[in-house]
Amino acid sequence: MQRRHFLKNTMVTGAAVLAASSGLLVPGQVFAAWNKDAFTAKDVPGAMKGAIGSDSAETSDKIKIKAPPIAENGAVVPVTISSTLGDVKSITIISEKNGTPLIAKFNMGAGTEAYISTRIKMGKTSNIIAICESGGKFYKAQQEVKVTIGGCGG
Repeated sequence: MQRRHFLKNTMVTGAAVLAASSGLLVPGQVFAAWNKDAFTAKDVPGAMKGAIGSDSAETSDKIKIKAPPIAENGAVVPVTISSTLGDVKSITIISEKNGTPLIAKFNMGAGTEAYISTRIKMGKTSNIIAICESGGKFYKAQQEVKVTIGGCGG
């Protein structure tokens, strides 16, 4: 039985080495980009500046945020964001009072529906801000979520 494991592991290792040496495994293509300025910002304007290149966005009623008004556990807060704006290029989520306000930025492909659903972590009661890029402009909406048990150390 040990010989079979040895042969199997040798074949797998050989295949991985062959793929890496032929350029099939390129780390730059495997990992997502890290936006250091956006993710290390400690306030909302800094997070917006790092994520979208601007610290302001126009308020829009065409962006809908679906989140619970009261989250029993800040470690897992379900959030759904959708928009009826045309040609949405990205959706950014910010939690106003988190230690690191930027939660995520989703780049949308051409012709895709502006809809995301995820779970976020919130340290305390604050506004969730959704920012959509459409037509070269930025639009935002926000909703307050009250957190009863902290998720980010509270």
